[in-house]
Amino acid sequence: MKYLLLLLFVFLSTSLFSQEDSIPPAKKLDSTLVMMQKKGKSKEKKDKQKDEIVITIKDYKIISFARDTTFLDTTLTIQKEYKYNYLRKDNFELMPFSNVGQPYNKLGVNFENKMFYPSIGAKANHLNYKEVQDVNYYNVPTPMTDIMFKTTFEQGQTLDALLTFNTSRRLNFSIAYKGFRSLGKYRRSQVESGSFIVTSNYKTKNGRYSFRGHIAAQNITSEVNGGLASKDEQFESGDEDFKDRSRIDVVFPDGQNKILGKRYFFDHQYDFLRKEKDSTRNVSTSLIIGHQFNYETKYYQYIQTPQAVVFGSSFLSPVNDKAVLKTMHNQVNVVFSNAILGQLKGRLDSYSYNYYFNSTLIKESLQIQNKLKGEEILVGADYSKTIRGFMVDGSFTQNVSGNLTGNLIDASVSYKLNERNKVKFAVHSSSKMPNYNYLLYQSEYLNYNWQNTSNFEKQKTNSLQFNIESQVWGDLMAKYSTIDNYTYFRSIAVNEEIEAGGEKAHIKPFQENNTINYIKVKYNKEFRVGKFALDNTVMYQNISQTNNVFNVPELITRNTLYYSNNVFKKAMYLQTGVTFKYFTSYYMDAYNPLLGEFYIQDKEELGGFPMLDFFINAKIKQTRVYLKAEHFNTLFTKKYNYYSAPNYPYRDFVIRFGLVWNFFS
Repeated sequence: MKYLLLLLFVFLSTSLFSQEDSIPPAKKLDSTLVMMQKKGKSKEKKDKQKDEIVITIKDYKIISFARDTTFLDTTLTIQKEYKYNYLRKDNFELMPFSNVGQPYNKLGVNFENKMFYPSIGAKANHLNYKEVQDVNYYNVPTPMTDIMFKTTFEQGQTLDALLTFNTSRRLNFSIAYKGFRSLGKYRRSQVESGSFIVTSNYKTKNGRYSFRGHIAAQNITSEVNGGLASKDEQFESGDEDFKDRSRIDVVFPDGQNKILGKRYFFDHQYDFLRKEKDSTRNVSTSLIIGHQFNYETKYYQYIQTPQAVVFGSSFLSPVNDKAVLKTMHNQVNVVFSNAILGQLKGRLDSYSYNYYFNSTLIKESLQIQNKLKGEEILVGADYSKTIRGFMVDGSFTQNVSGNLTGNLIDASVSYKLNERNKVKFAVHSSSKMPNYNYLLYQSEYLNYNWQNTSNFEKQKTNSLQFNIESQVWGDLMAKYSTIDNYTYFRSIAVNEEIEAGGEKAHIKPFQENNTINYIKVKYNKEFRVGKFALDNTVMYQNISQTNNVFNVPELITRNTLYYSNNVFKKAMYLQTGVTFKYFTSYYMDAYNPLLGEFYIQDKEELGGFPMLDFFINAKIKQTRVYLKAEHFNTLFTKKYNYYSAPNYPYRDFVIRFGLVWNFFS
């Protein structure tokens, strides 16, 4: 297999050397060409030097949900190497399972709320699920395609493709599909998913009215095996008979969980004060009225035939648990912007939710209802202004009706000391109820039924953060957080039940009554000597807690030594090196496939093993090619103790290949 991949890499490189550059070069386009053709060639020659347009890579714009605009980046850097994975983001604070698309265990945590409202739960399976804030919009001078391909683990591959185009200067469409399938090395570990997203954005000629929206359909289907049935005799022994991981016994002969979601979102606004002016003149004052609408349906399902003894007794067999969440969010906002006063935004939000199961559970001692349904009303304000070089941002949201949400306060001040140094200070405070599966859950398994709407309180988070970004000294982030009413899952099984394999039969949600204090310090610095570079990221974490309910490793480090240079007469840019990643041992969270959640455990410390990856990356024209030998130190190890969670091993040595390719028309 490794020789086949090497041959493929050489063949692709050879073919790419001979291709024409797919990106339009920086060229001059006569913007009045069509008009002048009608008026005659003499007029065209006379005015040919006027009103010219130059297209460069910076004209291919990417617009985030927060309306921050960047442009397409086709460079090859070490940060691109870190992001070339299933999630397409740096997973420094995550620990992946053995197969692509399976859960990631946490190595670090950010408690700041990305979403102000509770989610359906099953967080371990949601990392690849795109929320409203994750969808980008585009504005491009010519049609642009972005394709990412990567091999997986047996019988499958990953493909992430995007096509975006403007039908005019003011109207853009994009179509994106991300799908993958991977059988995995272990039995019953196949994962597949599909994500289809269509976006559009539009702005009128005078700039007063603008619209953006998207439709998203996403699903993730995973087989579950419950982990290793006999890790000591089969996995950790190093027996040659079990180097083929498909021979290792797993707990479940059958099981599957699935997430499916559909979303319809649009956001439009109108500026009452903007006047029709030359585009080069700035508008000093504007008054914008906007409206956002978001409707989403999602369900999480767990299917198993026959029932698994490790989850305890069940009402029915086969097991088919299904939680459904339907939400509708409306926001009306007014934005006043002035060059002197800054930008102030007022918001009024209405959030309707319906989280339900198909039946009501009635037991001798209690009755568990089948739904949580209601409406939340919130008010808020945002402010931003640059004052004597200080960039001030603030956001405030307060619940005025409903029981799920509380308040959210974000404030930050940043200052650019000079071209090479920048500092930032931020504060955060928020409160909201935990996810719906903590509050209400129903299952065919007897012990997986609970309702905590009356006894659980809102989880409260407060944090202070300080950042230094320096091209000389490196980047430093220090954060201090306090968490009250921390919500978590754990097993209440006694030692005899755990030894008999009954730990997962007694998992329940809990809240910690004591405050948790969490310190996180992260530092990154790259050192360069000629064509060689050493990129270092180190993170320290410290937890102060009364009870052992929140666990992360104390130290995580990632160090990459690599070489980069132009080769073959600058026809190819080459980057090759070795990445070392390590985290100290700790009580790593265990995984529950029925809930799609991690739960705390204090019986087994895991970690403390090195992970070494060797990579060769190349950039040819607008194509970036990636070849990696993952976890190659397992080729000569005699200690098989590398796990992503208790009973769930990390990956063995594997060679994977892929590319990112941009086309321009």
